[in-house]
Amino acid sequence: MQEYILALDQGTTSSRAIVFGSNGLPLAMAQKEFTQFYPTSGWVEHDPEEIWSTQAGVAVEAITKAGLLTTNIAAIGITNQRETTVIWNRKTGKPIYNAIVWLDRRTASFCDELNNRGEGPKILEKTGLIIDAYFSATKIRWILDNVEGARKMAEKGLLAFGTIDSWLVWNLTRGALHITDISNASRTMLFNIHTHNWDEELLSLFDIPAAILPAVKPSSEIYGKTAGLLAAGIPIGGIAGDQQAAMFGQLCIEPGMVKNTYGTGCFMMMNIGNKPIVSNCKLLTTIAWKIGSETQYALEGSIFIGGAVVQWLRDGLGIIKNSKDIEKLAAKVSSSEGVYFVPAFAGLGAPHWNQHARGMLVGITRGTTSAHIARAALDSIAYQTLEVLLAMQRDSGINIRELRVDGGATVNNKLMQFQSDLLQTNVTRPKITETTALGAAYLAGLAVNYWSDIRDIKQQWQIDRTFSPQIQEEETHALIRGWHRAANAAKTWADDPDYHSSPY
Repeated sequence: MQEYILALDQGTTSSRAIVFGSNGLPLAMAQKEFTQFYPTSGWVEHDPEEIWSTQAGVAVEAITKAGLLTTNIAAIGITNQRETTVIWNRKTGKPIYNAIVWLDRRTASFCDELNNRGEGPKILEKTGLIIDAYFSATKIRWILDNVEGARKMAEKGLLAFGTIDSWLVWNLTRGALHITDISNASRTMLFNIHTHNWDEELLSLFDIPAAILPAVKPSSEIYGKTAGLLAAGIPIGGIAGDQQAAMFGQLCIEPGMVKNTYGTGCFMMMNIGNKPIVSNCKLLTTIAWKIGSETQYALEGSIFIGGAVVQWLRDGLGIIKNSKDIEKLAAKVSSSEGVYFVPAFAGLGAPHWNQHARGMLVGITRGTTSAHIARAALDSIAYQTLEVLLAMQRDSGINIRELRVDGGATVNNKLMQFQSDLLQTNVTRPKITETTALGAAYLAGLAVNYWSDIRDIKQQWQIDRTFSPQIQEEETHALIRGWHRAANAAKTWADDPDYHSSPY
């Protein structure tokens, strides 16, 4: 009987499932968007039960589309939006509050307090992370402090915390497994990336009971088997946060290899081998994956708003009807003609790490049209990527000659060409751009010997197109200088001392 791998790709705006064959090619895919909740300015939430129902639904749909039975599935791999925080009742399996999404900024003031108390260096040394509302720790603390009775229940061991991978595994196994993988654990701001354990000092700092935490597992291992919905007995064999999974799917398995994923946000990662490097340029040091006894680390630059800027043009401004219309609209002009768009809707990530910055549109004249704004919005994705790449080169001492790219925005050839021009390096798009799901599939497949080893899958990576610089480096200087002015304006806007105390 022919077997396949099912990858569950639970993202920020949709749940997807893809069936992969042994050649690494997708056989069938299903996708469903779910509700985004914005209770107040800066808050972003999801309904965990809707996440589960959509993910379970597309899993069944993808298997059916492929003309398969659940008995044809050799293993399941899971990849997920990272840092998003769920706390649920162990007995009922019901969440006690909505999932607080990685984009959420409600704990920014507490992060400021931690920084003012001088906690930053200690947290950076232990976790590789910069204090920010982005990560899970302050979200957990907020739920425990703001949901009636939650803290007492947590102290009694009645509650379970998890990032989305933990929530999916709990439901796939009907509560038999409360686990996470090491890549997701490293994004909580509670996990020591040197000792590979939950850190007692950090748990005390954030006032989080250890009893709510999941067991931490390698990224490729048979954790257990499904029960119920999909069919009993399918091995769950791989888990990785979405960006780590994408890096594995891009086969950036050697130190110095770099990928950038263009999704809701943009996330650049460089493989730095089996020893962590502390960044001097405000990048994150994170665990890429653990397979067997070997742990790989990565430098990461997180850009909060990437493809989400296109959704905002569609849903917020209404200047396009569908996301795919952006390329056609932007193509009406040869450049943004001095218009710059800084999409700091949720602050600025790497290398700025300014959680109070807000969006900025500058350089507008009477001649500015929706096409110029569309072009500036796309350009902003490339400019932010440039800043991270330059920081990565400084930290690593490696001159990056190739950037492997994946994610929805990579279908936009104009954006990819502009990216190559700005970076003055090759931008390589693979034939299979679903690298996040593919990475999860590879991790699961390795666990069940569907693929014998990494050498077996390394041969499957194929190039669709390489974009090379078409302009001279000197021509990029004025463009980049304009971007820096705009980004500085966005930060300066947030520097008003009265701004931080505003209820808005």
